[in-house]
Amino acid sequence: MVISIDFDGTVVEHRYPKIGEELPKATETLRKLIADGHKLVLWTVREGKLLDEAVQWCRERGVEFSAINETLRADTNEHTHNTRKIDADIYVDDCNIGGRLDWDIVYHIIHDNLTYYDIIREAKREAQRQAVSKPKKKKGWF
Repeated sequence: MVISIDFDGTVVEHRYPKIGEELPKATETLRKLIADGHKLVLWTVREGKLLDEAVQWCRERGVEFSAINETLRADTNEHTHNTRKIDADIYVDDCNIGGRLDWDIVYHIIHDNLTYYDIIREAKREAQRQAVSKPKKKKGWF
């Protein structure tokens, strides 16, 4: 699977043009996805020196991207010009509907082939299980 990954606000805290602190489990999850055989594409607004710094930051943490700001499947592109759109199966970005998901959830969705709906349904079931397992207070007069 080809997975497009945003950098600022997704892998690190949003501090552009500086590189913010790593978000919990971000590079750990990216390394797991690579080990699982996925192709990661870094898709970021960064360019030039700022892009080089971000790529180096990732390399230092063991994350090598298959492509940077370009599509891997150029042969499937019907267009003869640069569309600037990255061709990917999944996009991981802090601007997703619902905002940035925790990296544990991102991995769970990708690894277990789940949808947002599946994750919400799981969360509702877990909340119901927890509600049932709590002892109910007796109603009294005082």
